[in-house]
Amino acid sequence: MLRAAFTRETADVRRQALVAAAETVLAREGVGGTSVRAICAEAGVSPGLLRHYFEGVDELIAAAYEAVSQRIDAALDAALETAGPTPRERLLGYLGASFAPPVLDPRLLAAWIGFWSLVKTKPRIAAIHAASYADFRARLEKLLSEANVTDTRLAAIALTATVDGLWLELCLDPATFSPEEARAVVTRALESWLA
Repeated sequence: MLRAAFTRETADVRRQALVAAAETVLAREGVGGTSVRAICAEAGVSPGLLRHYFEGVDELIAAAYEAVSQRIDAALDAALETAGPTPRERLLGYLGASFAPPVLDPRLLAAWIGFWSLVKTKPRIAAIHAASYADFRARLEKLLSEANVTDTRLAAIALTATVDGLWLELCLDPATFSPEEARAVVTRALESWLA
């Protein structure tokens, strides 16, 4: 019987596997169950490997939060690429992307709740949170200015809060309303700023 040759994964592959495992464990177990041991078991590596790539579990969770934020940004960017050419269509594409996969995902919500719970106690998580929301609002403000909205800052705050609330409720209980209804609510909210 021939044995398969041993192959060593690259540092980037190992690092990404640990980041993905941290997100999975955080979503499944919450903050209280997210430990070095649980993450390493999920990734199929030894605990020493985590400390080889990260200073500790806090740094790994921060990397997972950044990765999730980047994944959401990519989905929003993709929605803009496929949206119609008018400012209104681009705004609706950007805002409506929160009500479709990969953003509309109960597993993502579970991880996000873990990240949110750390915002007040972990400065690095708070910084990632602040940057993520600032980027979302800045992109939204740019789209709103292209649609000739005068108070883009307040409009972006209001629309972000509307999207967040609908996204949260839709992830918690998709039987309450549909993604299409969520998009209809956001469309009405947007129309009040475009008027």
